[in-house]
Amino acid sequence: MSGWKTPDDWKNTRAILIGSPKTEDWERAFKDFFRTRLDLRYLRPIKVLQETATCQGEGFSIAAIQCSLIEFLESTVQGLKYRYLKKGEKLGHYEYSSSKKIFTSFLMNREPFAKEFTKTIADDFYGGVRCGLLHEARTKDGWRIQASDSKGRIVDPGKQPTLFRDNFQKALKQFITEYGVELQSNREYQEAFIRKFDDIVIE
Repeated sequence: MSGWKTPDDWKNTRAILIGSPKTEDWERAFKDFFRTRLDLRYLRPIKVLQETATCQGEGFSIAAIQCSLIEFLESTVQGLKYRYLKKGEKLGHYEYSSSKKIFTSFLMNREPFAKEFTKTIADDFYGGVRCGLLHEARTKDGWRIQASDSKGRIVDPGKQPTLFRDNFQKALKQFITEYGVELQSNREYQEAFIRKFDDIVIE
């Protein structure tokens, strides 16, 4: 599940979290199951690419990893499970089938992204960057990827819209850190966290 953590480890942790958990119990759950999972599968691989950068195209790989991470972050905050609907099926409680809705919700509602992403920019980013990279291994609709911006911006939505992938990475890490702090006391986040990791165990 997360490093050497197994489903049984989660079940033991879950029993503590649904009992009478202390702040440090939630802090440990965040570190052991959430942060370690992200570090090993996403954040460290991105760091390797950044440190060996040649500015000859690795930004596309970095941005692709970042985009695949966003949906997980938002669905964890909301405690939702993705479900591909077959004909005639309907969504159950805490399920979703629209990746776009979850992806753009993260950009528009979570800090520090919300400061720069309006609905229009989030929709454009989803189509031009996220879908372009994950479906066709390229950006679309004029979007470019650059390493950073001297103004510290995450995106420039101008005539040549640009993602600054290193600034984007800093923003992702900031969100993850702040989420971990909020998780220690936010009951809604806590319930959503349990739902999400219950689903990961089942899968």
